[in-house]
Amino acid sequence: MNIAYWIVAGMLALFYFYAGTLKVIRGRDELRPMMAWVDRVPLPALRALGAVEILGATGLVLPPLTGIAPSLAPAAAIGFVILQIGAISVHLSGGDRRIALNAVLTVAASVTIWTAIRL
Repeated sequence: MNIAYWIVAGMLALFYFYAGTLKVIRGRDELRPMMAWVDRVPLPALRALGAVEILGATGLVLPPLTGIAPSLAPAAAIGFVILQIGAISVHLSGGDRRIALNAVLTVAASVTIWTAIRL
């Protein structure tokens, strides 16, 4: 289980750290080609979402790595499942049916929860 956790959680952490960093440092014009929904969200909310993604990525890696508050890892993964449910609803409400990546991220976060509980 330990290897499975680190593979899935590591991939999720890399993805969310990268995506969160983009949301924090780039402007709407730079994000629009990758994220069509950015015009429907206020800029402060977009920046906050990026910060939450960075913190969640950190929460997947640091607690199990250091042994300090390891229960934060499944909590971070639960947060990512909730985040992706919200992302799917934002996509669908805007008429965007491209939710395959969101579905994969939801499944990966769910697997991370399951493996983190068994660490």
